[in-house]
Amino acid sequence: MQKTLITIPTFNEAENIGRLVERLLTMENNIHVLVVDDSSPDGTAEIVKSLQPTSGGRLHVIKRTGKGGRGSAVLEGFRFGLKSDYALFMEMDADFSHNPEEIPSFFTKIAEGYDMVLGSRYLPASKIYDWGWKRTFFSRWANRYARLVLGIPMSDYTNGYRCYTRSAIEALDMNIIEAKGYVVLSEVAYQLHLKSRKIGEVPTIFVNRRRGISNLSSHEIKEAFMSVIRIRSRAAYRVLRKKKI
Repeated sequence: MQKTLITIPTFNEAENIGRLVERLLTMENNIHVLVVDDSSPDGTAEIVKSLQPTSGGRLHVIKRTGKGGRGSAVLEGFRFGLKSDYALFMEMDADFSHNPEEIPSFFTKIAEGYDMVLGSRYLPASKIYDWGWKRTFFSRWANRYARLVLGIPMSDYTNGYRCYTRSAIEALDMNIIEAKGYVVLSEVAYQLHLKSRKIGEVPTIFVNRRRGISNLSSHEIKEAFMSVIRIRSRAAYRVLRKKKI
């Protein structure tokens, strides 16, 4: 198995992070974990630091000032990993909505020649638990809308359970990514698509641990739809599209 860095963005994940880190580090010796924490007041970063002495140098933590957002945390993980000899880069959530047992399926797909593999919640073998109908409706249509606008051949734009080859990460221009939250997922995929990188999907069993649609504000819903328009229209991506053509 190739040396892999798994980046986990965190904010107030003290309840989960210790169990997740320990699970990941027992899977394969070539799996390393980087926790990028946004100054969690519940001591998430401190829990990770307490586990480092027994990790054999395979556990890393970056504690940032303020709440920078999930997307920027993942980009920071990419930059961290590029300074070392990691062959594969993964990202996943800290709350067990992404099942660590599925990780080998990503590696299998990568071995088939894909540059990026994502865990899709919308493949025939996939399942979603603990989402109400409103959340399911919004997510499905948001993904269909994103595919219509961006044209990337994938069914799930908004799930942050992904694996990338090193060459895919090296191909990214992270300096032109303006978003900080989950929109970064679409920006990264769009760049790789425009650079003709091969994108694949594996089924995933997604267990919702977060808020439902009832807690999403109208502003957040509007922002989710407007963000893909901004990605499609920005000058930096117009240049990439021309290069692809």
